[in-house]
Amino acid sequence: MLGIDPGTAIMGYGLVRATDGAASPGDFEMVEYGTLTTPAGVPLARRLLSLYGQLNALLDRFNPSEVVVEELFFNRNTTTAMAVGQARGVALLAAANHNLAVQEYTPLQVKQALTGYGRATKDQIQHMVRVLLELDYTPQPDDAADALALAICHLRGRRFQNLLAEQSE
Repeated sequence: MLGIDPGTAIMGYGLVRATDGAASPGDFEMVEYGTLTTPAGVPLARRLLSLYGQLNALLDRFNPSEVVVEELFFNRNTTTAMAVGQARGVALLAAANHNLAVQEYTPLQVKQALTGYGRATKDQIQHMVRVLLELDYTPQPDDAADALALAICHLRGRRFQNLLAEQSE
């Protein structure tokens, strides 16, 4: 599962694999995380093209089963929101280009899934990423940690849906 935290200057990514067992710490394995970056001062179209190329290379390298992208929430800074929306579009296009299913979650949904509280702080989310992946450190930068959180959110939701399906049989 590849999580993507979109941005035009820094796009976070996090690849997480589910392991067997009940939903508890240790059921997720971090494969890799990092950021895709573009240099400041480069025209937006070139930045988006660069991100698209970097994402395609990442998808070719890891061949994930699905992609999870953060949904855009309206921010007070409309210029930033527009740029993030364009970066989201690049992520969606790259996933579609690889015939991958795409899931989308709002920051509120991710916070709820990881901490049980929709208004959790960034530090609380990062702490839960560290705990759930059983890491000795907090993944940095924030964009990469957010991408890991997106992947975990989806894997936890899928596990819950599978449990419900088993109970109804």
